[in-house]
Amino acid sequence: MIAFVSGTVAALAPDTAVVEVGGVGMAVQCTPNTLSTLRVGQTARLATSLVVREDSLTLYGFADDDERQTFELLQTASGVGPRLAQAMLAVHVPDALRRAVATADEKALTAVPGIGKKGAQKLLLELKDRLGAPVGTATAAGPVTAGWRDQLHAALIGLGYATREADEAVAAVTPQAEAAEGTPQVGALLKAALQSLNRAR
Repeated sequence: MIAFVSGTVAALAPDTAVVEVGGVGMAVQCTPNTLSTLRVGQTARLATSLVVREDSLTLYGFADDDERQTFELLQTASGVGPRLAQAMLAVHVPDALRRAVATADEKALTAVPGIGKKGAQKLLLELKDRLGAPVGTATAAGPVTAGWRDQLHAALIGLGYATREADEAVAAVTPQAEAAEGTPQVGALLKAALQSLNRAR
């Protein structure tokens, strides 16, 4: 229904961007990776997917059409709703997900919050013929997970914090990131970083 939104970024929050389109502010749910590429006051174009529920209309935004298409394909698996699909894309880029499914990499899927061993096995079976083959050279870990410090720092700068504040917030959550099993979750770290900044102010 709404394939993309294009306009000036009016506001950024930990999981949402507000894009002004024709005088209307569209709230778009995005992953930390997508949010880190946006800046308030600059023009942005986000591929979108509208999720309609009885009591809500939610617009999910993505860096490109491939990410949007992957988001929609993930939801064809039983038990995968928009939030879990978005969480999967917050941890892995689309090609990394395709590679994980193609190589039956359970560990890559269990790195996503909300997916356990049994859930990963079920998803591997259901998605095997749906996601397609990897098209790039991304590893199972994917570039999103390779530099969580850079991702987190860019997201904080995008939210309007000074470089010094972003540096301090990244340092504050580093112990939490290093203690995490597997890949640090940028979304969870961003929330923790924002809490540390609010305490400091």
